[in-house]
Amino acid sequence: MSDRDLIEAAYSDHDLLGEAIDAVERTIALLDQGRLRVAEKRDGSWEVNEWIKEAILLYFRMTELHTMTAGDFEYHDKIPTKSRLHESGIRVVPPGTVRYGAYCEPGVVVMPGYINIGAYVGAGTMVDTWATVGSCAQVGRNVHLSGGVGIGGVLEPPNARPVIIEDGAFIGSRSIITEGAIVAEGAVLGANTTITATTPIIDVTVPESVDYRGRVPPRAVVVPGTRPRQFAAGTVQLQCAYIIGQRSGSTDDRTSLNDALRTFEVTV
Repeated sequence: MSDRDLIEAAYSDHDLLGEAIDAVERTIALLDQGRLRVAEKRDGSWEVNEWIKEAILLYFRMTELHTMTAGDFEYHDKIPTKSRLHESGIRVVPPGTVRYGAYCEPGVVVMPGYINIGAYVGAGTMVDTWATVGSCAQVGRNVHLSGGVGIGGVLEPPNARPVIIEDGAFIGSRSIITEGAIVAEGAVLGANTTITATTPIIDVTVPESVDYRGRVPPRAVVVPGTRPRQFAAGTVQLQCAYIIGQRSGSTDDRTSLNDALRTFEVTV
């Protein structure tokens, strides 16, 4: 049987876990090396490799808590931190942590933040101070996750899409993206923007506003906001996000980003 077959069988019947231990360990090792991914873009759409998420869940069942050290830091956990960072070509600033089973392409910088198992982070991306990349999240190349950003983990159910941040996106401080939401290529989120699967993302740059759910369009400039909703006790303001402009199509992405932040007065 293939590793995939063994893992799928053990996930359906945990009594078979003993037969799948080696398959699970090989799969997590391949995740750690970037040779497997939890989700991949195929023909323009993101698809989840469900069996790999099942392997991660089985890995938690297999492993036991133990004490480990990293320099002066002590941890008590089931999964070790990532090793051989120099050979991987990534920079991790203490006490930043990349967990085993996550992959960072060369050129990633992790300030005192956190990247969880199953996550994939592309080259040139900055994970700034206290930013977190949750389990299985897929972050593209040349992304900036500003201080305190929370990229939610989506591990269960296994067929659920993880949070996806595509290439060149800029996520402002203290923003939160959860529930498998997608921030498409080159988009800019202002500080404190929350995007979930159901958050109304309202484009107000057109004569008649357009609502999106669960996906920020490419190169959109987005800020947090509220809109009124009537309840029995009265009108309340519920959280939403507004698309207030578009990042330019400039070939210089840095110039395009600076222009967008300045033109639309986006707080980051």
